[in-house]
Amino acid sequence: MPAHYSLSETEEAVKRRLGDIAVRRDALAAVSNIYRAASAVRQHLENSALRPAGLTWSAFVVLWVVWIWEEIETRHAASEAGISKGTLTGIIKTLESRDLVERRQHPDDGRRALLRLTPEGLSLMERLFPAFNDEEAFVVEELKPEEALHLADTLRRIVTHLEEKGEERRGDLLGDEPVPPRRGGRRRTS
Repeated sequence: MPAHYSLSETEEAVKRRLGDIAVRRDALAAVSNIYRAASAVRQHLENSALRPAGLTWSAFVVLWVVWIWEEIETRHAASEAGISKGTLTGIIKTLESRDLVERRQHPDDGRRALLRLTPEGLSLMERLFPAFNDEEAFVVEELKPEEALHLADTLRRIVTHLEEKGEERRGDLLGDEPVPPRRGGRRRTS
């Protein structure tokens, strides 16, 4: 379902609202368009490639993370998927009920759990990912291959910057002690 207002209409409304307020309009445009693009891409992929498999975006990302890492601790899976441990718990229960993921106790620490795809989960990802990637290609088909790679590199630089300096910046702004940067959570491509 398309957004209620087009991108152009939204940009015009923002210009009117901001008027003479001194802000970095380049930063506003970049971050707003990252958000809007991410939402549009997520909605398209959920409603195209993922719907036939009965998967939400978050469930797919969890399957992707477990598929890529083969076996991963739940806390790391949540971090890599960019979701809370509580959200992961609900997703894992659903994926377990569909026999796509199995959870087992960590051999060295009974308080931790490991996730692994079942044979059914592995088979699903091997069938699903090519269809998912076809839709990724559809999403960027207006870009030349070198433009898509440049976009990926530009976004990677933003993510890396936030991984390296975001916690310190938040600590400075909020007066908190900075914590070590966590590993980025989204599916990455080279």
